[in-house]
Amino acid sequence: MSEFKLNFQDTATAFADKTNAQLKEKYWLFKTMGSQALVNFGTSLTNFALSIHLPVKTLIKKTIFRQFCGGETIAECEPTIANLGKSHIGTILDYSVEGKSEEEDFCRTKDEIKETIKRARDDENIPFAVFKVTGIAPLGTLEKMSSGIELTAKGKAKWQRIQDRVDEICKLAHLLDQPVFIDAEESWIQNAIDRLAACMMERYNREKPIVFNTIQLYRHDRLEFLKESHQKAKDNGYLLAVKLVRGAYMEKERMRAEESNYPSPIQPDKEATDRDYDAAIDFCLQNIENIAFVAGTHNEKSVQMLAQKMEERKIPHNHPHVFFSQLFGMSDNLSYILADNQYNVSKYVPYGPVEDTVPYLIRRAKENTSVMGQMSRELDLIDKELKRRNR
Repeated sequence: MSEFKLNFQDTATAFADKTNAQLKEKYWLFKTMGSQALVNFGTSLTNFALSIHLPVKTLIKKTIFRQFCGGETIAECEPTIANLGKSHIGTILDYSVEGKSEEEDFCRTKDEIKETIKRARDDENIPFAVFKVTGIAPLGTLEKMSSGIELTAKGKAKWQRIQDRVDEICKLAHLLDQPVFIDAEESWIQNAIDRLAACMMERYNREKPIVFNTIQLYRHDRLEFLKESHQKAKDNGYLLAVKLVRGAYMEKERMRAEESNYPSPIQPDKEATDRDYDAAIDFCLQNIENIAFVAGTHNEKSVQMLAQKMEERKIPHNHPHVFFSQLFGMSDNLSYILADNQYNVSKYVPYGPVEDTVPYLIRRAKENTSVMGQMSRELDLIDKELKRRNR
């Protein structure tokens, strides 16, 4: 079969819903984020300003927040949901509040996650819901459970409350027939998250994929983990559902491993990560009847490879077990071209109070600065489209 290629340089399609003013604003922001020094300075300044309650919320909301978040509430996200929907791109509402530690905060976050599931019900523009376990659980308990430390009676009670909150979310998702992602997090708490995800999949993925675990392929043990998870699902009579990502905590992981003198869980280089990521996609395609997966990636080669393999195996573009996903505000050329070619594609759309989403926004800025070539690719595409419009 001849090579099948999507044209990810088609900027007219990629930016069809953006005005010239919006593109110029996006260009300016990405230009700023391309500078490590400016990102570091802006991060420090933002944290300081918020800590002493300076009135910077409006400035943040009109700049980086507007580019990467849908709003402060579900209601504020409605225009974004509708706009993406016009281009046949789904929205994944991601309540991005982090760093809480009190039981009342965990319960409040759990209730908000349930609201995203209810909002998604029967809306083809919202194919998935998502949550982070750390949004509804204390870090210490997750770390102890992950490392096999014996819990005290108090710790066991906390772990039971965590399980109850996770089950409450997944049970609602199953009841409403609404798929939900459990996001991956740092390696030292991931074992506990994997246990929760496996339990929920075994409970609720009997007829169709409802609960999705997330696998970070920049960890050298995750390809094998994927295969083991598949075998476990087959042995226990449920569908495996996974979101495949490269990963989001590389610098933190390596630093902690070095400081604590244990082997880093991170791949030795980018080539190893790319190899395992593409191998994971291939494995899922080989088992497409009993694995549902989402390729969460901004890597054009991986997206092109998956599209090519689907073509070779005559897998329909809109097969219900294959989804693509990118972050809101990033890689529009991938998302919009995929949607234009009738693939299942969605955008992660974070939302929440501005001051509570700052940790997410800072991580986004730092990640994008550190990802080789990401900013220059974004800038080149925007520049190309602005020139095309001004011919």
